[in-house]
Amino acid sequence: MSLLAPRKSRSTGILAVAALVALMAGPASVSAAVDEEAAQALAKKSNCLKCHSVDKKKEGPSFKETAGKYKGKPEAEDKLVKHITTGPKVKVDGNEEEHEIVKSKDPAQILNLVHWILSR
Repeated sequence: MSLLAPRKSRSTGILAVAALVALMAGPASVSAAVDEEAAQALAKKSNCLKCHSVDKKKEGPSFKETAGKYKGKPEAEDKLVKHITTGPKVKVDGNEEEHEIVKSKDPAQILNLVHWILSR
């Protein structure tokens, strides 16, 4: 019987480590993996900063406001990728207009930009 006890505690330890790794792989790792310089360059190139700011409302919501809106929501990444790549209609000063599309076809660059916005 005493031979089984170490197995139980070892498997419990492995499960605890796996749970810790899973927790660490959440939103904190997204912000750590962001290339901020590249994201800001793509945002500038794509004219995002014309209507959005990092922390102040302009014609569109700030990136900080957007990050807060989607905080903890599993669909956040997909929704933002779709928003910046499809040109949906948005309201600006009561008028509907098409949202500009990000000026990149590279999925890695687009995801980096989305992760940067969500990390604000």
